[in-house]
Amino acid sequence: MRGSPRRLGRLGRFAPVGVAAALALPLAASMTVGLPASASALPATSQAVAANAVPDISLDNVKGHLQQLQSIANANGGNRAHGRSGFRASVDYVKAKLDAAGFTTTVQSFSYNGATGYNVIADWPGGDPNDVLMLGAHLDSVTAGPGINDNGSGSAGILEVALEVARSGFTPGKHLRFGWWGAEELGLRGSNYYVTNLPSTERSKIKAYYNFDMIGSPNPGYFIYDGDDSDRTGSGPGPAGSDYLERVLQDYFASINVPTRGTDFDGRSDYGPFIRYGIAAGGTFTGAEGRKTSAEAQMWGGTAGQAYDRCYHSSCDTMSNINDTALNRNADAIAYAVWTVAGSGRQTDDFSMAVSPATGSTDPGSSLTTTVSTTVTRGSAQTVALSASGLPGGATATFTPASVTAGGSATMTIGTTAATPAGTYQVTITGRGTDATRTTTFALTVTGAGGGACQGY
Repeated sequence: MRGSPRRLGRLGRFAPVGVAAALALPLAASMTVGLPASASALPATSQAVAANAVPDISLDNVKGHLQQLQSIANANGGNRAHGRSGFRASVDYVKAKLDAAGFTTTVQSFSYNGATGYNVIADWPGGDPNDVLMLGAHLDSVTAGPGINDNGSGSAGILEVALEVARSGFTPGKHLRFGWWGAEELGLRGSNYYVTNLPSTERSKIKAYYNFDMIGSPNPGYFIYDGDDSDRTGSGPGPAGSDYLERVLQDYFASINVPTRGTDFDGRSDYGPFIRYGIAAGGTFTGAEGRKTSAEAQMWGGTAGQAYDRCYHSSCDTMSNINDTALNRNADAIAYAVWTVAGSGRQTDDFSMAVSPATGSTDPGSSLTTTVSTTVTRGSAQTVALSASGLPGGATATFTPASVTAGGSATMTIGTTAATPAGTYQVTITGRGTDATRTTTFALTVTGAGGGACQGY
């Protein structure tokens, strides 16, 4: 990931990069992810069908790639930066792995700052040539260090997922393409060169792009690019379809009970050139030089007040600078996204949830009720099982009925005991359906002690 934070906005603020004339790049059949122009037309997320079950990505394999990148840096002056021998050796390593697995690979060259840079582009044969799902990560480091988290982690993650595509015999309905970018640390030079120099007809075939930049930070957060701008911070939403890409990743982390937070499209990584051309984008990020808050430490563990990656852009960004749990979870999330978005192409069912009223208060020892409603937003109605979390001590939530058919509603009753502490709590109501999991929130206030006789003297 690039150096000092810059809020560049979402679209139209990436100046064309001065590079050599476009190299003729053989474009293997472009893959399609089935993301229509309108976000409302996008398929909902789903559990993978049995024939295309999502694999468990091997952490050992991902770390094996990282160890190779570390060894390359060690043998080449301690880094893998643009224009240095360590970067070219990294390109050769990635390409050799992909070639052996049966990908159609191309090394695209460009020039920047008087040095030659490279992108590795790999296409998996098959899939709809007019509907491309692309995944990318930058392969270069800064000159200060080997760049194992930034961004060996993302590069190794998508490499192992690509190799698993080959090993598993996965036959997606969409065409899959992977990219490893050069000179990201100098201003997104490689990805900008690739996207800008694609013929418009080929560029239009890329329907979605997932970016993975820093997925193993040692004091990790679990951030997902805010495709729908639900956080209402920074730049606006991503291009049409970005909300769906975000939702797929949210569903994965929800399935393993890991809460996530949004991160803005602030222009600091290689999704930038894609969203500039209106291509839906998404991805995960475990944090760079920003500091983990107390609330985040309570939610995710780790150390509050410390950087997510204290070795960001430093010589200590080595193999010891990786959180294995975060790396493993994110690698599996990448696979889930590939198998879900590029999978069978089945139009899955989806629903939304709401609660009314959305706030309520009760004395300790008393109870309150509210109505949870569901609405079919795509396809057919599915059975939705209801549950609640985030309740204070001594409080319980029951649903009548305990499950509904999407389109129906249930009554939620929250009961408290005399020992339930006073305060305001955000209760998360979860609906788990056959094809999707959705949530809504209820603000519960438990008041102080109830009324009674005057205490007198």
